[in-house]
Amino acid sequence: MSTPTSPEPGVRVRPSAQVDETAVLGEGTTVWDLAQIRENARLGSGCVVGRGAYVGPGVRIGDNVKLQNYALVYEPAVLGDGVFVGPAAVLTNDCHPRSVTPEGQLKRGGDWEPVAVEVAEGASLGARSVCVAPVRIGRWALVAAGAVVSRDVPDHALVAGVPARRIGWVGRAGVRLVERQGEPGAWECPQTGALYDERDGHLVERA
Repeated sequence: MSTPTSPEPGVRVRPSAQVDETAVLGEGTTVWDLAQIRENARLGSGCVVGRGAYVGPGVRIGDNVKLQNYALVYEPAVLGDGVFVGPAAVLTNDCHPRSVTPEGQLKRGGDWEPVAVEVAEGASLGARSVCVAPVRIGRWALVAAGAVVSRDVPDHALVAGVPARRIGWVGRAGVRLVERQGEPGAWECPQTGALYDERDGHLVERA
């Protein structure tokens, strides 16, 4: 097993995990059994990489991110702070996947151009959801379990289905917002009481 050359304090890597020596793991990050973190990947502080999860070469991950068991994050994905990736979720990286070229030759690294999934701060991807690159998941958005995301998701949107479509809004707590009576376009979190305004298909948190 390779390990990071200069691990930060408090980093824990289980013996059966594989972490390339060029990967960077932030302070307090934990990598569980059978996970694999490839070359030049960078993870922030306080991250948790679950059993069997995969982080591709050069992937960028912020602070306090959770990758649940068997989540697959392919390069060149970028995950912001506080992102949650559910069990067996997949972030793809190929618009036109093929094993071989039109001439029948096995494709190599230079025969295709990877494209990224970007997951913004605080967003969550449910179990077995799939994000089909290139796509952006907005801040504090919530992708339902089993959804297939093939187009950008706005901030605070709740999306579900195949293909995923917006079915509501969520706040920072992840709870579905309710529209305020007598105040069209105004939404409230039933858990925290935070207020949001809907404008032209986008949600903005009130100051």
